[in-house]
Amino acid sequence: MLLGGGADLGSERGVSCEGELPAASDPQLVARAVTARQQLGSKAMVLGHHYQRDEVIAFADIRGDSFKLAQAAADNSQAEFIFFCGVHFMAESADILTTANQKVILPDLAAGCSMADMATASQVADCWQVLEKVGVAKITTPITYMNSSAAIKAFTGKNHGAVCTSSNAARAMKWAFEKGEKILFLPDQHLGRNTAILSLGLSLTDCVVYNPWKPNGGLTDDQIKAAKVILWRGHCSVHGRFTMQNIVEVRQKLPEVKVLVHPECQHDVVSNADVVGSTEMIIKTVTQSPAGSKWAIGTELNLVQRLANENPDKQVVFLDKTVCYCSTMNRIDLPHLVWAMESLVNGRLVNQIKVKDEVAKYAKVALEQMLALP
Repeated sequence: MLLGGGADLGSERGVSCEGELPAASDPQLVARAVTARQQLGSKAMVLGHHYQRDEVIAFADIRGDSFKLAQAAADNSQAEFIFFCGVHFMAESADILTTANQKVILPDLAAGCSMADMATASQVADCWQVLEKVGVAKITTPITYMNSSAAIKAFTGKNHGAVCTSSNAARAMKWAFEKGEKILFLPDQHLGRNTAILSLGLSLTDCVVYNPWKPNGGLTDDQIKAAKVILWRGHCSVHGRFTMQNIVEVRQKLPEVKVLVHPECQHDVVSNADVVGSTEMIIKTVTQSPAGSKWAIGTELNLVQRLANENPDKQVVFLDKTVCYCSTMNRIDLPHLVWAMESLVNGRLVNQIKVKDEVAKYAKVALEQMLALP
């Protein structure tokens, strides 16, 4: 069975868990999770993304960002079953990088990513046709953020581009400019814009936004020809919430606070923050900061709360005054993890994420190009 729009997403799924989940209120839920994890032993590995709930992180063998976790799965070839507590594109990347004998399981198939869903393979193919029509495709290198579907990564690999993470986006874009004159950056416009301007020294006028819902991307041919970076009209629903008003208010409320944000935030937010960095850098920055330091952090709330709890000698607050979890990431909860593990204990493999061979082949090319960046 194909996940909705399967030809675009390029991966298959197993069965659903309708009517089979243990109740979230089950007093034995944690004990059941412990028992199932012990029974699976070394043949299984549980990966937990930093944005996951604490109840899930408690059972993670490794926690990290999406690429770190995919690499961890690839490095542990003895683990036949990989429980990826993250979202769909992350599980796809793990399947691409692991061996044919390993099986990647996503505890809840509804755990997607709104940003990744903002660029489908058919839309990107249409965009490339526009660039060909305008006459710039041959001098354009596609760079896709890790937060994209396997199909988009495959498109990037086929067209001699590379995948990037938030920590190496600058390196990827510099590499792209060494081999061509333009970049098509997918699917997060904010990461692409912030990197182009703050790391590469380009200007706002060097960047244009391609809107897949408008003819010609909502751009004139001359605008496409003049642009150095063509940004896809996509964004993170969580990081896009943070505003300059949030920064102003937190600085008024907490004197000497340092504002620390993810580069997926809007450009004015990133430009006015004290520190900008990837998820791993955010964690490192807070952890290594001196006691008594104050941090207002613009990233997913589960991580911010965990940093506050793990660094009681510092004051760590959420940059936005309203609560905002990543709703799709939060679909992975303890009942789903318990159900997936207990199913496997009982000999039933559920919710396997399997990327189609042709898609995986070219997606891996783009991932390997990222690893080969200087």
